[in-house]
Amino acid sequence: MAEDRGDWEALVEQALVTSSFAVELAALSERELPGLLEYLDSTPALPFRYLSVHAPVKHRMVGEAALVERLAALPPWVDAIVVHPDVIDDPALYRRLGSALVVENMDPRKPAGRTAAELAPLMAQLPEAGFCFDVAHAAAVDPSLQEAHRLLDRFCGRLRHLHVSSLDEDCHHIPLADADEQAWTSVLRRCRDVPWILEAPLAS
Repeated sequence: MAEDRGDWEALVEQALVTSSFAVELAALSERELPGLLEYLDSTPALPFRYLSVHAPVKHRMVGEAALVERLAALPPWVDAIVVHPDVIDDPALYRRLGSALVVENMDPRKPAGRTAAELAPLMAQLPEAGFCFDVAHAAAVDPSLQEAHRLLDRFCGRLRHLHVSSLDEDCHHIPLADADEQAWTSVLRRCRDVPWILEAPLAS
């Protein structure tokens, strides 16, 4: 799907092959966000019952206040706006996003937001924000899955959706491996009542 980055119609068509229930449109690079805003402003006929937008995490050029201004311009029918905690410098700016704001737990490469203890102060400053649980990130931080369960224990009441995949050696998302699916069963069972977003294509 990397070759289709920025082609939102093509990405939606690819997502529909898997599910018409939930989708996440990821503008991971800041330069992709204007095109996504334009696409959503055109009010496309999307069949999804749950629509998440992933905010930019790289190639950041505008200031934080300007970025939040752009995110606030997303249509009100966007259910979730996923933000990485390690790129939040001023939590107060993000409060205007209200309950649409969703904070994701991070992988071991990141300096913050990896554990329940690290996320707690930020979540306290963003009382309306939800929680996006990335299972592979949590398993990479603690393969015993104790931290995964701690994250759910602490934020289950704010859980909005899951990110589901496996990770390669460089912490890049790859299709969910059978071994990981089996190993993570106890965690996944706790998340059956929220949408699951596949962060990599299904393995053929």
